[in-house]
Amino acid sequence: MIQINNLRKTFHGGKVAVDDLSFAVNDGEIVGFIGPNGAGKTTTIKMMTGILKPDSGVIKVNDVDISKNPIEAKKIIGYIADSPDMFLKLTGMEFIQFISDVYNVPVSERAARIEEFTKKFDLEDILSDKMQSYSHGTRQKLQIIAALVHAPAVWILDEPLTGLDPKSAYNLKAMMREHADKGNSVLFSTHVLEVAEKLCDKVIIITHGHDIFYGTLDELTAKYPGKDLEQIFLELTGDEKL
Repeated sequence: MIQINNLRKTFHGGKVAVDDLSFAVNDGEIVGFIGPNGAGKTTTIKMMTGILKPDSGVIKVNDVDISKNPIEAKKIIGYIADSPDMFLKLTGMEFIQFISDVYNVPVSERAARIEEFTKKFDLEDILSDKMQSYSHGTRQKLQIIAALVHAPAVWILDEPLTGLDPKSAYNLKAMMREHADKGNSVLFSTHVLEVAEKLCDKVIIITHGHDIFYGTLDELTAKYPGKDLEQIFLELTGDEKL
């Protein structure tokens, strides 16, 4: 479970990036995080994963306060960043093994997980190549494997489908649904409203750092009868585009 209460973050010059944001991702839920560019999605996710410190507010992951117990909270989280362009001097396998070491994944367990994930994402033949030679989509697939190799209970994914081929995108969406069906929590940001509509149990829509809707898609569409999700989004955000 993820609990966000009264989260606030400002940057230099007093710009408010996140403004009194509150929501929850319950056990067994997939929640889509939707908003225009600059709405505060990535800033929020970076605070949720301990990369940025909030000015105020509370973030708990499975009841662990990330400000008070950051290491314990991070052990619970599988995080996919908004850019896969990191550690490019390493081979794919070196990168996965490095992240496995960070999370103290037993060698016997990591071997089975790496084999499962690399087959799922068709990466078996390139793991000895340096990541700088990979396409954007292939780097993204390595980030997914590295994020999940320690079997985290809570998944926090920032634009995880960007750059993925259709088969890999399908597999990741199926993995997200399976993870939630086992009673775990998944939050992911997306620009693809159709994905949110088909996959999410709930959505949170934000603009200018604060939420303007949080609930199920049925609740959202009931408030705006006769309109599809894109039309509702444009109305809520004042025609700002994703």
